[in-house]
Amino acid sequence: MSQTALVTGSNRGIGLELCAQLKQRGFDVIATCRHTSKDLDILGVEIIENVEVSSPSSLAALAEKLSGRQIDWLINNAGIAGGISLDDIDEQSIESFKRMFEVNSLGPLLTTQALLSNLISGSKVGIITSRMGSIDDNDSGGSYAYRMSKSAVNAAGKSLSIDLKPREISVAILHPGYVRTDMTGHGGLIDTDESVLGLLARMDELTLETSGTFWHANGEVLPW
Repeated sequence: MSQTALVTGSNRGIGLELCAQLKQRGFDVIATCRHTSKDLDILGVEIIENVEVSSPSSLAALAEKLSGRQIDWLINNAGIAGGISLDDIDEQSIESFKRMFEVNSLGPLLTTQALLSNLISGSKVGIITSRMGSIDDNDSGGSYAYRMSKSAVNAAGKSLSIDLKPREISVAILHPGYVRTDMTGHGGLIDTDESVLGLLARMDELTLETSGTFWHANGEVLPW
């Protein structure tokens, strides 16, 4: 019997590649996004549109649609990027801060909570974060909104790993690397296929004993 994986933010970039490689592995893939894309359409996976990870009502509708269905891997990939330097912080940019927190920090937490009844003993939750959320690893400053939103989701992921352990559900907090995607302006160091191979390897290796670890896709344990 094949396993089921749900991926958020699946219409492009890392999310799209996650869906492609999971399908190649034999998973039944549920791809959620706000709007589908031609590249996602041709994968032949199940697509659920109009999913906004920062909206409890949208997630409640998703949960109702998936009622009674088992999810073995839940990969919280949806996210947004943005710089915001010290000089950029003003009344207008505060709205960008709030939006980034809603999607990057609250989104994975709300999604996991909404789909908790679909997860079973042995299910795995992946949170795609960034090493830019590491406080210890920050040697260049700036990018206030993005860094803060990723630090916050790292904290959420660690708490989830503790709260879900009695249910025998494990959680991986995953940095995909500096990947060439639309989000990075295609200025990264690796392509999506290499990044996703690493991300899925970390999910494969995830156990209850290692739950809550902050990993680079290449297997390196990252500092908080």
